[in-house]
Amino acid sequence: MSNTSPQILMVSKPVAPPWNDSSKNLVRDLSTHITRHRATVLTHEGGDPGLTGVTCEQVYGRAPARFAPALASNARVFLRLVAGRPHDLWHFFFAPNPRSSAAGAFASAIRRKPTVQTVCSAPRDSRELRRWLFADRVVVLSASTEVRLLAAGVPASRLRRIAPAVAPLEPPTEQASLSLRLSLGIPTGRPLVVYPGVLEFSAGAEYAIRAHARLIQDCDATLVLACRAKTPRAHASELRLRALAGELGAGDSTLWLGELPQIHGLLAAADVVTLPADTLYAKMDLPLVLIEAMMLGKPVLTTQTTAAAELSEGDAALAVPFDVDAVASALGRLLTDPHERARLGQRAREAARSRFHPSIMATAYEKVYDELLT
Repeated sequence: MSNTSPQILMVSKPVAPPWNDSSKNLVRDLSTHITRHRATVLTHEGGDPGLTGVTCEQVYGRAPARFAPALASNARVFLRLVAGRPHDLWHFFFAPNPRSSAAGAFASAIRRKPTVQTVCSAPRDSRELRRWLFADRVVVLSASTEVRLLAAGVPASRLRRIAPAVAPLEPPTEQASLSLRLSLGIPTGRPLVVYPGVLEFSAGAEYAIRAHARLIQDCDATLVLACRAKTPRAHASELRLRALAGELGAGDSTLWLGELPQIHGLLAAADVVTLPADTLYAKMDLPLVLIEAMMLGKPVLTTQTTAAAELSEGDAALAVPFDVDAVASALGRLLTDPHERARLGQRAREAARSRFHPSIMATAYEKVYDELLT
């Protein structure tokens, strides 16, 4: 890449390990796969995310990465925008909100920079949405959010839809998956269903537990909830859901593993990965963890209620009504039919490689950069 390539400043949460947040993972994979532009990302003081061909500015403080950076860290980012080294274009990655949007709009006006804003997570309320979108181009990740923004009055000329991406993953050997299950205390010789969502923002975990309880006698499956705590409310949600599993007679076959560094290994060891949510608030429209499961050749089950249903295009995943009976029925069919699991897993892997590869995403974003820089 030439030193004269257009310079793109990517403004997001701190881009640094652990890679447990979808928006910073998106920045990592985009910044390392663009070919005609050069990216600068923001990271912690003393941190080095190890991104080849990417300039890292240590703007954030030394505090560990958080899902919502502290006010002082956000102030440092704002000062970087209004007084730091100029770039040809600024690219913002965050869920639209009044404070961040106002800061981005003000800094962009002061420095007179062309801007791109990726809506990493759509807010619940569409009424104020248009006011929080300040950039010259607004990128959405799903058709669902695109429809919402058009209905809110955002001109189609400002909107672009670009699917997220995940780094290519290779399925591990059966022995490696068996070893992981043993190390995590997951019973072997029984079907494994993994719920990799959050606990406090949707009914997804509850529906996964209720569906699991209806299948215990027929499938003798294990349900694993691998959920990160995004807010302090997660603990209370887990206690409530643990009690529910016990009341339904599913307590002994439901495991709570929290946030795992071996999440890819767990996905690969699963027979089915499910996220039967009613809302994806605080998650990406197309959750990266589901795309990673697809990349690993695993059947994915979601509901028709959220944008994640778009993963089912081309028969690459299952999207069922948001209904416990529908979720349980679909899970039961998959868990008792290994040929269907294999077929759907193969379709999922093909779709992930052809639709959600980082190079495809990077090419689409570079076209947007070109629109604003030429």
